[in-house]
Amino acid sequence: MKKVFSFFLLIILSSFFSCNQINKKSYSINDYENASKHLSKNLNKYLLNTINSQKWDKEDFLFYKVKKESKMESFKIDLKSYKKISLNKQEYFNNFEPKTNRDEFLSPNGNLAAFIDNYNLWIRDLKTNKKTQLTFDGKEDYGYATNNAGWIKSEGPVLKWSPKSDKIATFRQDARGVGEMYLTTTNVGHPKLQSWKYALPGDEKIFEIERLIIDLKNNNIVRLNMENDFQRSTTTDHIAGRDGELLDTQWNEDGSKLAFISSSRDHKMANLKIANTKTGQVSSVFKETVDTYYESGLGSENWKVLFDSDEFIWYSEKDNWGHLYLYDLKTKQLKNRITKGNWLVRKLLHIDENKRELFFTAGGREKGNPYHVYLYKINFDGSGLKCLTPEKGTHIINPSPNWNYFVTTYSTTKNPPTSILKDKNGKTLLQLSISNVDKLQSNGWQEPIEFNVKARDDKTDLYGLLYLPSYYKTDKKYPVLNYIYPGPQSGSVGNYSFMVARRDFQALAELGFVVVAVDAMGTPGRSKSFHDAYYGNMGDNGLPDNIKTIQQLSKKYTAMDLSKVGIWGHSGGGFASTGALLRYPEFYDVAVSSSGNHDNRNYEADWGEKWHGLMNHIDLNSNDNDFEYDFKKTNYDSQANQLLVENLKGKLLIAHGMLDDNVPPSNTMLVVEELIKANKDFDLILFPNKRHGYGDMSNYMMRRKWDFFVKHLKGIEPPKNFSFNKNP
Repeated sequence: MKKVFSFFLLIILSSFFSCNQINKKSYSINDYENASKHLSKNLNKYLLNTINSQKWDKEDFLFYKVKKESKMESFKIDLKSYKKISLNKQEYFNNFEPKTNRDEFLSPNGNLAAFIDNYNLWIRDLKTNKKTQLTFDGKEDYGYATNNAGWIKSEGPVLKWSPKSDKIATFRQDARGVGEMYLTTTNVGHPKLQSWKYALPGDEKIFEIERLIIDLKNNNIVRLNMENDFQRSTTTDHIAGRDGELLDTQWNEDGSKLAFISSSRDHKMANLKIANTKTGQVSSVFKETVDTYYESGLGSENWKVLFDSDEFIWYSEKDNWGHLYLYDLKTKQLKNRITKGNWLVRKLLHIDENKRELFFTAGGREKGNPYHVYLYKINFDGSGLKCLTPEKGTHIINPSPNWNYFVTTYSTTKNPPTSILKDKNGKTLLQLSISNVDKLQSNGWQEPIEFNVKARDDKTDLYGLLYLPSYYKTDKKYPVLNYIYPGPQSGSVGNYSFMVARRDFQALAELGFVVVAVDAMGTPGRSKSFHDAYYGNMGDNGLPDNIKTIQQLSKKYTAMDLSKVGIWGHSGGGFASTGALLRYPEFYDVAVSSSGNHDNRNYEADWGEKWHGLMNHIDLNSNDNDFEYDFKKTNYDSQANQLLVENLKGKLLIAHGMLDDNVPPSNTMLVVEELIKANKDFDLILFPNKRHGYGDMSNYMMRRKWDFFVKHLKGIEPPKNFSFNKNP
């Protein structure tokens, strides 16, 4: 009886809360606190029995930690017996003590660490702490191994160690003549000027690199006999990985040869080259040119030179899907396709040259969501394709050093993570953990709704996530909120694995909104044509697909109120959300836009020139022999938000960090200036001394966003001065 009574009491309270939310004229601090319970910082503690970290000790042991309710439990797996051994905290960390500083790059043998000092490259012997200078003529704007792409920079070096740790492939960055970016601090007294090199689209001079090899044994530097390369890669905007590794670069085993890719400034051409590291002579091996941009993989370089067999593996989207091809290194001729089909190879993870097998992740081959990621192996000749992780979901793969084993952790948006130890053939050896969501569910976690709709062309499938209030009623009406990150390098959702919370999606839903996020055309993870959807037209931002998605969903979820639609996003999403209000004023009513690159003529060259093309001035008199140009008009004009401010009808909140060294605040100021000239009402928040993400002021931005949507879409007064910092 008590259970029955409790059940009916819950229904009554839920109904009361639902009516209360709908009919309120103002929200209380308690309403915001209830919503904030759905933020990840308040839910993470309830997801239990998940693997927190994993580390391999050669092929002998696997160390891992599992999150329990009151503590972390550490274990060691003996890979010969598969016996699980409990460890205390100190026993776990004793095996993995850090050997280097943050701005050092460790050699493969673990004995040397490379670093930069006064624009020159040095190494430090980790046993003796002896420091040796390798270059001597580095100077400001012309230094060695410099990690500066304008929008991102680091004090650590960019390089690639040879397998034997006796050579270093790196470069001398030529930033001489590259334009400057300037920011100033906010403080009492004279502001401090921050300046650094930052190239913009259309600049005559951008970052270039002079490739070189440093031979530690012979104490000499070999400069490659070639013209300078543009600072471009086939996977990211520039040439530095997150750990400082020089991208698109591969050594042979003895260090006598170096394979690398030279990319054109507009990213349309990729040229595979091989250098003799003793003489510096460079030969061109293979070249691919595309109409838009060449990528060698989705966040991963999927090309590989097989020096021992005189072959190379090449990644291409020439048939509209990202696949692997095997070429003869001597003849440059195609030997055979390795993979094929209407699905996408994501990451080439391992090559077993002896068995002539490849291991890679892919999406779209298995039934269901094409963004789910699976691990496969295949023979060089394209035979023997096998899915090693048939369990439904997105798989995160952690292989042992020699790929005799791997751990896969898989999940969906609905099903929490499970971690399994497998051998290289996909045989399950040991189940390591199954996440427990009992406490998560008992503390209010709401399952997102995964959906599938049609794109703007009425043919292409789109995927996304929908968030409803826990008290959702079909006979009520709820304003719609559209989260957007248009890419093109990523999407609004992108990863369809399990998360206790995605940003504040469910929290906003609990304030009485229906929240929609969709991976529109123009984002990666699908076909080449899908990704190219608005190449050269960045102002599109996938907005037609977002609108059509909301319209389709409203036919099923009839409580969605399309007369009240808001949109928000950060960075590229800030660009897109403001653009939505200006380009589609009849559909979007309210926008919250933070740190947007509103005019990509004021954002870094690498990014804009990849997704929009090189800047060209518009020819106003093309029918005549005399070519006249209007230098105020370019092919970039169409994407600039400030040129559309006359269209503003709805409510706009725009924000930026005043020390944003990724997207300079001038991007927002251009829009602000034109809004003022057009006599438009808008709200502006500037964050003094904050970078791209606002740091300890980010909660203030989230609160102001909630307030803005609550007030202007629901017509409800938000609570005064609510603080997330006080929230448990």
